[in-house]
Amino acid sequence: MNIARKFNLISAPLLALSLALTAPVYADKDKSVKQQLETSIAGSWRSEKNKARDQYRHPLETLTFFGITPKAKVIELFPGGSTWYTEILAPFLKDSGQLTVVNFKSEKEDNSQKDKFAADPARYGKVKVVEISKTNMSFGEPGSADFFLTFRNVHNFAMQGTHSQLFAEIYKVLKPGGVLGIEDHRAAEGKTFEEVKMSGYLPEEFVIAEAEKAGFKLDARSPVNNNAKDTKNYPKGVWTLPPVLREGDTDKDKYLAIGESDRFTLRFVKPKK
Repeated sequence: MNIARKFNLISAPLLALSLALTAPVYADKDKSVKQQLETSIAGSWRSEKNKARDQYRHPLETLTFFGITPKAKVIELFPGGSTWYTEILAPFLKDSGQLTVVNFKSEKEDNSQKDKFAADPARYGKVKVVEISKTNMSFGEPGSADFFLTFRNVHNFAMQGTHSQLFAEIYKVLKPGGVLGIEDHRAAEGKTFEEVKMSGYLPEEFVIAEAEKAGFKLDARSPVNNNAKDTKNYPKGVWTLPPVLREGDTDKDKYLAIGESDRFTLRFVKPKK
């Protein structure tokens, strides 16, 4: 039975917890991997602004769930100028693995990421940078990556109607057996994609279905980034919540008390032939 159909038989929170407990958690089997992740997460090179978000983003639990290892070839989609996960992934992978970051080619120059990498070659000198555009979304050589990680990006592609192309290109660049890790804002239960697509939230089942259309198989879900306080009915969509706080000082304390959005965390696998 298709796992997405099985999901309809019991409540979302219960199944998420069940899958998280029963699915293989690769990195937990090797304590040295967890220790290396902990070292990167605690690193003095990480900005205080980024560290302050650990309470919402749960980097250790999220990366452990995805199963990355120090020897892996990992692609991270759109780390931006903040390079939030890059600060953790680059030092973790620099000795034995490879991190590739994907940026969107833009006429508006933003050198913050480039300057950060150049200023710290010991940690970021091995990072490869790939630029994509609307007409060229190739992430690299076919079958060249072990992991493709995307944090809060799928909703942007979905809003633009390019999510099918995104999943197809990810499928192409991953090796057979490779892992696609997705974290994104979860829409309220019962909402359709058309109802919420401009809010920044996505129906979890919609994302699963779209990834499966590209050939991926859902391997597991994790509740690690769930937030029950998120009511998902804000005047300016998910950007009403931190870290954006698009309403400014209006009800700021209320939104800070909610915290960052309720997010699904999914692990997909490209089947081996």
